[in-house]
Amino acid sequence: MIRIVTRARLAQLEDDARTATEQARQTSVAADEAFGRHVRELFAVTDRAERAEAVTDEVRAMFARAIEELSDTQQEVLLKDIEIRRLREELERGPMAGDTLTVLMHHGEPHAVYASRDDAHADTATHGYPPDHVWTRCDERPAAAFMWRCEAFVYNPGSNGFHRACPPAPRALGGAA
Repeated sequence: MIRIVTRARLAQLEDDARTATEQARQTSVAADEAFGRHVRELFAVTDRAERAEAVTDEVRAMFARAIEELSDTQQEVLLKDIEIRRLREELERGPMAGDTLTVLMHHGEPHAVYASRDDAHADTATHGYPPDHVWTRCDERPAAAFMWRCEAFVYNPGSNGFHRACPPAPRALGGAA
């Protein structure tokens, strides 16, 4: 089959080819722009996701620390609650025969009352007395002669009070009997 092509037809074909090429170029530019937008959006979304993961990890760490602190606080509250119950029971029980108290005296004046001698000695260490000081029994000198002196008091149910564990030695009163 033989086909005869005229100049007008050839001009029309060339014009159609230019139009198709221009449309292809515009479509390619639009596709490139759309691809660029999608890539930028993908980078932005990826960046937001990475930042969200970092924040999530940070929040997890903060939450773990908060849970740990809460656990420590709950343990501390539980121990204090147990101690409060013990002290309430002791308070309700009242003193019993043989219970002791230690009075820490500073130059003969009562400074504080403690449940144990060790507590009184520890308090003198907070006031500059050496913590490794060897405590000895006091002699007959008056209490005011000592910078720090511990006096033990024992509960006596008969008198409903505490009395010195080691009462002072009786002194002669100028020849009076």
